[in-house]
Parts: sequence; C-alpha cells; structure tokens
Amino acid sequence: MQRILITGAGGFIGSHVSREAARTGRALTLMAHRRPPQLPLDSPSRVVHASLAEPASLHGLCDGVDVVVHCASQIGGTLQRNRDVNARGTAALVAEAQRAGVSRIVYLSTASVYGRGTFRRAHPEELLRRPQSPTSQTRAAAEDTVLAAGGIVLRPHLVYGRGDTWVVPGLIRLLQAVSGTPTGWNAQLSVISATELAALIVAVGLAPRGELSSSVYHAAYPAPVTVSTLLQAVAGCMTPPPRLRDFSHTQARSRLGRNHEAAHAVDMLATDHWFDSEPIWSDSGRSPGSSWEADFPRLKEWYGVRAAA
Repeated sequence: MQRILITGAGGFIGSHVSREAARTGRALTLMAHRRPPQLPLDSPSRVVHASLAEPASLHGLCDGVDVVVHCASQIGGTLQRNRDVNARGTAALVAEAQRAGVSRIVYLSTASVYGRGTFRRAHPEELLRRPQSPTSQTRAAAEDTVLAAGGIVLRPHLVYGRGDTWVVPGLIRLLQAVSGTPTGWNAQLSVISATELAALIVAVGLAPRGELSSSVYHAAYPAPVTVSTLLQAVAGCMTPPPRLRDFSHTQARSRLGRNHEAAHAVDMLATDHWFDSEPIWSDSGRSPGSSWEADFPRLKEWYGVRAAA
C-alpha cells in the first residue's frame, strides 16, 4: 500500500490534508511537533513526533514512504527560527526523502514569496519572487530545495476555514480598528477554503507525473473575490456586524494611528492579488466542490464564536 507522509499534520492546513488523504485509503505517517494530530479513523496511520529544527529527529522518517506532503512551516518569529525550520529543516527533510527513495515531494508554500505588488490573473512563470519577511524569504529557500529535488510547489494566497488563526481573525481585527465595513473596495483577491486546498494538495501528490504540466502552481478558487465582498462576509461573523461605511483606503489608514498590523492589512487590500489557478484544477482533474459564496457562510458560526472570545 502506498504511504503518504504529511508534515505539520497537527496544524491548520496539515490537519485538513490528513483527513483528505485518509479518504484515499492510503497509509499515512503524520509528523507533528507542537500540536498532536488526530488519527483518521478510516485509514491506517501512525504518528511520528519530530521537528524540522532538529534534523536528527527526521532520520528514518521517510522509510517506506512514497509521497511527502510538506505542510509544516514557521510563520513569524525570529529570522534564525525561520531559517532553522523553513530553510534548513526543509533541506534536511528533502535529503531524507531522497535517501529513502520517495517518488514525489509536494511543498505547501505561499504567494507571499512574491512580496508587495499588484497581481492580476498572474501565472507563476510570469512572476519574480521578491520575498520581504523572514518567513517568506525562508519559505522561498525551501521552495528552491524542493524544486531542485524534482518536487512540486503550491502557492495559495488567502486560506480560510476551521483552524484559521490568521486570515479571517486578522480581518475581524481590521474591521474593529476602522469601526466599520468599507464599501467600494474592488481589488480582487485569490481565496480558497482549507478543505478545497487540502483536496488539491492530495490530488497533486497522487497524480501521475504525465498529468502535471508544471512544478509550481497557484492554488485558489478559479474566480477571485472582491475585497468588499470578503469584508462584508467577515463582518457577518461579528456581533453586531460593523456598519457599512463608504471610506477610502487613505481614510481607513488615518483611523488606524499606530496600529501597524491593521495598516499593513489595508495596504494589502488596496490592490489586486489575483493569482491564476486554472492549471492546478485542470491538471488534477478536479473542480471546486463549492464556491466561495456557498462555502463561507457555513463557517459563520465557527468564526463568530472566536470573534466574541
């Protein structure tokens, strides 16, 4: 039986990937460091406690593994910690995978490796990476290691769903800071739910090589979402929802004062971040199980509880 190794199996995306992989009936090795993963009930699986920052703990991890799905990343923290986990840790993992004869490595990266800019239906081969933060810089280095080993890189932009502690919670804090829900912000954003992203990751991991046309894919719903549509959906998770207000990005920034996190979010929402994702859907033979409009409202209660906490 094919065995799939999933790193970061206890994390936000990794836990969704573990559940999706279990549905394929493959045997799973679930690697975790801080948060223990839940063992899927419908697939033979085992848990291995290891850390990318401790290369010795990875020895033997890939023995008997056919596909490595690498979801573990350090997000935030010091430059040294990001280097230890994202850059050096990925290099150690890839070396172990090559030693064990793993047939495919899939790395979950991020569109943040492109840095600041305006992106309109952009394809990976058209874009230069200009990572700015320690996290995106070291994840770009991890990409290079995976690609040099013949692996595949996926770059989502905004990912939401159960377990999300970054995207929607950050937007909730922004709406609270500006005391309203802005209208008329028409920049287009690439988004995807964690469940749909997990399905794409597993499909790419198991697809025959001849069906994959690229080594780097954007991973999002085919159609982008406007900023105002996204913010109004997020506002619907809040009690009471912030009032709709017609103000510009400049006016929003002026309300924020020294709230640098919210100001950064406003800057990111001011321009298009639409990354063309058609190739991954066609190559994987999948279509989205549901659209953003149908999917996000089902999470309203889950996010609402956390907004009130």
